[in-house]
Amino acid sequence: MFTPSDLAQLQARGISEEKALKQLQSFATGFPELDIVSAASVGNGVLNPTEEEIDAYVKAWQDYLNEGHTVLKFVPASGAASRMFKDLFEYLETGEKTKFIEKFLAEKEHFAFAPQLAGLDEQAAVSHLLKDMNYGNLPKGLLLFHAYEDGPRTPALEHLVEGAMYASSRGEVNIHFTVSHEHLPLFQAHIAAHQAAYEEKLGVKFHISYSEQKPSTDTLAANPDGTPFRTADGKLLFRPGGHGALIENLNEQEADVIFIKNIDNVVPDRLKGDTVRYKQLLAGVLVTEQKKIFEQLQDPTLTADQKAKLQRPLRVCGVVKNTGEPGGGPFLVREEDGTISCQILESSQISDPALMQQATHFNPVDLVCATRDAEGKSYYLPDFVDEKTGFISHKSKDGKELLALELPGLWNGAMSRWNTIFVEVPVSTFNPVKTVNDLLRAEHQ
Repeated sequence: MFTPSDLAQLQARGISEEKALKQLQSFATGFPELDIVSAASVGNGVLNPTEEEIDAYVKAWQDYLNEGHTVLKFVPASGAASRMFKDLFEYLETGEKTKFIEKFLAEKEHFAFAPQLAGLDEQAAVSHLLKDMNYGNLPKGLLLFHAYEDGPRTPALEHLVEGAMYASSRGEVNIHFTVSHEHLPLFQAHIAAHQAAYEEKLGVKFHISYSEQKPSTDTLAANPDGTPFRTADGKLLFRPGGHGALIENLNEQEADVIFIKNIDNVVPDRLKGDTVRYKQLLAGVLVTEQKKIFEQLQDPTLTADQKAKLQRPLRVCGVVKNTGEPGGGPFLVREEDGTISCQILESSQISDPALMQQATHFNPVDLVCATRDAEGKSYYLPDFVDEKTGFISHKSKDGKELLALELPGLWNGAMSRWNTIFVEVPVSTFNPVKTVNDLLRAEHQ
């Protein structure tokens, strides 16, 4: 099936022929449906602690930090912000003032980047933002999100502030950004320009690291008949594996506790109180339950199967009440061995509309993870991926239809075989920015 040129392409990415054939086979066979028992809810898989219980978990986290454990903030930040500005690009092309554009123009002085647009007419302001300031191509992490008296902040800088507030261990804050290859120098320069000032302001020492999504996690595109899709010059077409590929990046991190949160889910300082309290809650639940698991493993009456269930990475997922936001949510799934597990599922994995209607909560990608065993050794995280939880999507390239293979996501299939705990957190902790006008919402002002 593969020509010598194809094999050279595969080798250049670190993809074996066997792996490539397996990907193509997935297009032919598809993926099995999950045996979903029910949506998770309070009292049925979702914890909803009282204020007193929250206080106890927060104290547990503070005690854990005081013991000097290593903590890391892991921030997926590789996506470009182009989708944020889709409406603005259309306006430049057509000149048509939709309701979205009218709102942007009427309230543009409320954006953190407003000073750079001062004195420009409507078209010129949009053009300056997208082209001269390059906001149409920059990653979200480097856009000006929030205005302060001492100057505006990007999401990358907001994550530094967050890290100092709940992930500082003995004055050290470790933050890891996953970025695209083309944006890596920009991230490095941005952080380097501000790091010293933020260290002085916050009284901590930052250790910043970066990684790129690995080419070996790219996936083949296929024609509708399942054969390899080829570009006009006859070469194989590869697509990035998406968030699921980041399990490889996560696997390389060394820390006792790892927080995971998307780059665009940040708020100004005046609203960080809830973020900090509930991050501490999630972390407190994690270290409390991990301690219980380690104690259970000392029980000599445990069977081999019981031990195997306990000897897994552990994650605590913050989930918020379903307010109609798109995205995945917490569900209870029956495994092949008959046991029930907690899983974050995407809507594409749920074929029964009734199950979606049951969902009381959704997943804002707010995770705290423990990836070491009772002896302090790191688990090899790819071992806990459920390869059967990928899915196939329909895309196009140069006007030709193609099939794309979506890897198990970082917070769903890539963590299917982790031990999982769902904890309800308030919607105030979930403030993503999907379009530029989201920055006009009260929580970003």
